[in-house]
Amino acid sequence: MRISVSSDMDEPVARALVGQLRDRGHDVMMYGALSPGDDPQWAACSEAAAREVSAGRAEQAVVCCWTGTGASIAANKVPGVRAALCTDAYTADGARRWNDANVLALSLRLTSEPLLKEILDAWFAAEVSADAEDRENVARVNRLDDTKPHSARSQ
Repeated sequence: MRISVSSDMDEPVARALVGQLRDRGHDVMMYGALSPGDDPQWAACSEAAAREVSAGRAEQAVVCCWTGTGASIAANKVPGVRAALCTDAYTADGARRWNDANVLALSLRLTSEPLLKEILDAWFAAEVSADAEDRENVARVNRLDDTKPHSARSQ
């Protein structure tokens, strides 16, 4: 699977992430601090990795920043992206299973290498739910990409 990865810092966990993905046989495209010359700002590199998913050039992405929050916010602004900030394996499993998340957001601060392995194991082992209610919820989220912002009310 082709996976785009971004990090705003060249941290040991980010390097371990790339190594684990490659060890699992994935083709990794790197952005931000992991790719010399790229913009390392969390908003820019998370957007770049998420756009690869949106455009179909990557099946999934993993976006990282210190807390994971900024990376997930930036990725979720890209149409077609469902990014989930996961701090444990149970959340990663649920994000894939019930939310059909296609972007994993990670905290560089909170994620140790053993925890990273657990999260990735759960993420890749989970099968997307075929339950009609779950599929309708994902479809509803996808339709949000097509809505236009409401104009401000005049007073």
